Amino acid sequence: MDKFKKITLNRDLDEHLYTQLYNSIKDLIINKDIKAHDKLPPIRKLADLLKVNNITIVKAYSLLETRNYVYKKVGSGTFVAPMENKNHLMELDRLDDEINEDIRLMDRGQIELRENMINFASATPTPELFPVDDFKKVLNEVLDRDKGMAFGYQESKGYFPLREYIVEYLKIYGIGTRTENIQIISGAQQGIDIIAKALLRHGDTVIVESPTYTGAMATFESRGAKMLQVPMLKDGIDLEILEKFIDKYHPKLIYAMPNFQNPTGYSYSMKTKKALLELANRKGIIIIEDDYLTDLDFYTDESVTLKSMDRYENVIYIKSFSKIFMPGLRLGFLIVPISLNNEILIAKQTSDISTSSLIQRSFDLYLRKGIWRKHIAYMNKIYKERFDVMVESLEEYLPEGTTFIKPKGGTNFWIGLMDGFSSKELYSHIVKKDIAFVPGGVFYPIEVDSNYLRLSIADVYPDDIKIGIKRLSQAIADFYQKKNVKVQKKSRYRPIL
Repeated sequence: MDKFKKITLNRDLDEHLYTQLYNSIKDLIINKDIKAHDKLPPIRKLADLLKVNNITIVKAYSLLETRNYVYKKVGSGTFVAPMENKNHLMELDRLDDEINEDIRLMDRGQIELRENMINFASATPTPELFPVDDFKKVLNEVLDRDKGMAFGYQESKGYFPLREYIVEYLKIYGIGTRTENIQIISGAQQGIDIIAKALLRHGDTVIVESPTYTGAMATFESRGAKMLQVPMLKDGIDLEILEKFIDKYHPKLIYAMPNFQNPTGYSYSMKTKKALLELANRKGIIIIEDDYLTDLDFYTDESVTLKSMDRYENVIYIKSFSKIFMPGLRLGFLIVPISLNNEILIAKQTSDISTSSLIQRSFDLYLRKGIWRKHIAYMNKIYKERFDVMVESLEEYLPEGTTFIKPKGGTNFWIGLMDGFSSKELYSHIVKKDIAFVPGGVFYPIEVDSNYLRLSIADVYPDDIKIGIKRLSQAIADFYQKKNVKVQKKSRYRPIL
């Protein structure tokens, strides 16, 4: 146990706590500080020693086992595996870490992609979609109008005229609220963070969709929360399992993306939305609604928000302007029930005092001039074209046995390989062919080797979508054949008259 007392975990790093722990124990094994067949500390005992929750230890041990550094004996515990082929194991681990780093960065749109790479991984829009010229004009107008005041600290709640106009803006979503309920934030990720900071304590339980957004999971983990995964069905979260979990574990929060969910692209049906709101009210639970991409509703009239249906003040609503306007704005807002206003405001103040005054004032003017309406219409047109090409290409080229449920909008597609096939293994193969996607395993609180993968159309042009899906589909077919699975080409019928 003495060797484990020297392990330090840093909550200020972007890296997950369980990954830090995994690397620390792995180093102990490689350096032979702990030897083959030595028993690792019991989960609860190590959690108490390192002052983390049990799930952090479980995830680290699970990752060590997946990569063959340890083995488990039922009823006895976790033990160090013999290192008979240490060099090979370390090389595999190094490559695996590189792939994980690629995935993490691509999902944030921060990786430098090769010149000819077709990028189905990034959720960040292509740069020419940003309303640069229009925003440049309002920036200059604000600077001329407000002079030095544009660079001063804004009140933590947010620039009042902007909050005032957001109340009007929200009417297009059928949401009625008041200025005092609006909290300006520096992007959706900060919104999740300040909610967690305000409402969660170490050891509290949060329910998340399974799979779900990686940034939300990282935030909840950093707060020491326990995450319970409830499966996503094609019409929304599994309500039966959700209610059982609520009764058994008494969670503080439910984190949900009801429209065009990330990563699946699935949307809750109206029936599921109503049932979720009723359930949350009966059980007294707050729902965090992350309105990821409601604006891009191409083939549905059911993309209403939970907040627009919230009669009980049980929903904290998050809306970011990043995906529709410009990621670099780092601007969004929360709609906060009055009863939670003070806690959220204090959490915002301790995070960054206030969001950029210049950006708030400029975006307020951008909204008031009505320019946003033209831009939303433009974005819908561009994304619908990409969406339709994507659907057509997937239906034409995906090999037999590979599945997807067609979303009704948004930018994400959730592709299922045949059972037993690893999307992470496919990624390591396809990235050499200049195709990038995100393996599904990263969208779970405990890292899994999923047979699903996420494709996004946010950063891909229509011509490249067709080329990319054709190339990806051939790689999947080759992948199946390497595993001795016979792949049939889809039959394509044409009228003869």
